[in-house]
Amino acid sequence: MKKICVVTGSRAEYGLLRWVMEDIRTSQSLELQTIVTGMHLSPEFGLTYSEIESDGIIIDRRVEMLMSSDTSVGVSKSIGLGVIGFADALQQLSPDLMLIVGDRFETFAAAIAGSIARIPIGHIHGGELTEGNFDDMIRHAMTKMSHLHFTATADYRNRVIQLGEQPNRVFHVGGCGVDNIHRVALLSKAELESSLEFNLTSSTLLVTFHPVTLEERTAGSQFQCLLDVLVKYKNINIIFTKTNADSDGRVINKMIDEYVAQKPKTTKSFTSMGQVVYLSLLQYVRGVVGNSSSGILEAPSFKIGTVNIGDRQRGRIKAPSVIDCEPTREGIQLAVEKLLSDEFLSFVKSVNNPYEKKGTIRNIVSILEGVSLDDIQKKVFFDLDLSH
Repeated sequence: MKKICVVTGSRAEYGLLRWVMEDIRTSQSLELQTIVTGMHLSPEFGLTYSEIESDGIIIDRRVEMLMSSDTSVGVSKSIGLGVIGFADALQQLSPDLMLIVGDRFETFAAAIAGSIARIPIGHIHGGELTEGNFDDMIRHAMTKMSHLHFTATADYRNRVIQLGEQPNRVFHVGGCGVDNIHRVALLSKAELESSLEFNLTSSTLLVTFHPVTLEERTAGSQFQCLLDVLVKYKNINIIFTKTNADSDGRVINKMIDEYVAQKPKTTKSFTSMGQVVYLSLLQYVRGVVGNSSSGILEAPSFKIGTVNIGDRQRGRIKAPSVIDCEPTREGIQLAVEKLLSDEFLSFVKSVNNPYEKKGTIRNIVSILEGVSLDDIQKKVFFDLDLSH
């Protein structure tokens, strides 16, 4: 039995990993180990480790690492604490391979500790670009620390190879979040409204906005531009999801609380909805507004539009249902008007999701089951032929 240690530090990350973990858990040749860290263990972010346990997954180790500060200094210190905690946890669990996803600083700490401990690493969702965030640098660094790569598109596979990874270790499997849609029993509208304690109209918007971490203190001003646009729409209900543990995230969360307090009948906010509720909600909203990856990765599969604000997701491959705009009142206003138009509503019904590929999760687990880990740590840099 290969021991596969899955690390998760946020609600969104666990949403991508949930069914990968389940298939590892039920595999005849793999043993699941789970390390939980970051926002999962924070009361401020909803103590979402309980969602993992309610899904029947045993948490083997917990690594406390989040500082109370959301400044750049606080994030850096959190990474340091994480490296210390993961060093102990990985020594105790002694996995054959550690499986990580994406670009979060919590997972970066795990990758550092795993690399020094000579534990092979599998990386999901590498090769992508988010040029407005330091997550972009973290993701590419994690690629170089990893030994198996599971990418969401063929272009992202090529980029991982361009970073020097051997092609036979880089697999185009599709987006985990998209495959999850086919695995989850989604709620009916009545069940969802009961769970949310909120009425869903035909023009309800889901707003999820995060700081652009490579910009200096723009979170508040950019989010205020968005609120200034939204307040003009009297007949639209709005559901907000709060930010991750990013620099300046608390600024946005405070603004959400103040806005919802002023409009309790037409707005509601959530620290964490859980995967089933969140995906179910995408069935019934008119569109997603903000700068979250879910508006790009999952929303197109529900045939709804996305307003993508600013540079946080700049560089990502996007379906035609994603409307990019500048983080200004004028730019956001034009994008929201387009999103709400009947013409655009009709157009998005025919859009295909570039992240959709059949059997994503099953393919990842099958590769883990069959791959040999002998000498996998001694990587040979793959040079592109630039002679022509």
